[in-house]
Amino acid sequence: MVEIAMTLNGRASRVADDLAGRADELGCCVDTVAGARIIDAGVDRIGSISAGLLTARICMADLATVSVVPCRVGDVALPQVVVNVDQPVAACMAAQYAGWRISVDKYFAMGSGPMRAAHGKEALFDDIGLCERVDSAVGVLETGELPNEPVVRYIAESCGVAASKLTLIVARTASLVGGAQVVARSVETAMHKLHELEFDLHRVVAGFGTAPLPPVAADDMAAIGRTNDAVLYGAQCTLYVRGDDDSLRAMIGKLPSTASKDYGQPFAEIFKRYDYDFYKIDPMLFSPAAVVLQNIDSGETHTAGRVNQDVLSCSYFG
Repeated sequence: MVEIAMTLNGRASRVADDLAGRADELGCCVDTVAGARIIDAGVDRIGSISAGLLTARICMADLATVSVVPCRVGDVALPQVVVNVDQPVAACMAAQYAGWRISVDKYFAMGSGPMRAAHGKEALFDDIGLCERVDSAVGVLETGELPNEPVVRYIAESCGVAASKLTLIVARTASLVGGAQVVARSVETAMHKLHELEFDLHRVVAGFGTAPLPPVAADDMAAIGRTNDAVLYGAQCTLYVRGDDDSLRAMIGKLPSTASKDYGQPFAEIFKRYDYDFYKIDPMLFSPAAVVLQNIDSGETHTAGRVNQDVLSCSYFG
């Protein structure tokens, strides 16, 4: 694995500064809570797709390019979020993965971004390393409520930084920013699936992924359904790997969402069937619709899965 010269949090902070400096034009606003910089990108503010792309870069510690290109779901033209990821273990697993469940009194948010590497308490870090001791931390909160002082103090203390050295970008799922940063996880979901299957993640040297950006939903529950469907039924991911092909042949059929027993219905219906408990859903469902493993040592390509336009159309347009 190539060494990263700057800390993950340091890389993300440069993009966060850009987002904060252009907050007005990007539909966001900046405030201070308990000394921390809070960027409202989709709670009380409308945000924008451009702000969503910057937020996705922050989530990945600026180790990826993120853009939008046209696509179609059925007969409807939509944007598609494209990610080109360098250092995918660091970008996707140590930073982007929403693995920090932040719960303080009645406040709840899913935390992602490189502040997770500063926190470093998730079991995942026992496998990948990449914990950081830093002076400042940057994170993204997926929630419908801006953090209060106890929440800010909890996150700052957990990251080992002063509250004045903490930046949090906050957006609900049912927002332009929330939708874009979730749909930008096409490569991350494939990496996480590989980790669940006990594959050596350090064999993955780069990743490329696409997923259709759904219409903004009326509420967060509906948005959770649509954004999950964007990945489960619409994401296409290519991972560039090294090593033997036998292990890739054994792995490829397990990677796409089609391998799950819960595959086939819009996520909102699956979620409802399991009483809105993520942990009751087959964990093998959470992966891209189609996956390619490109072996850069042998030149062989291994593919599995497919985009499901029918489920996407049902999810997005009823």
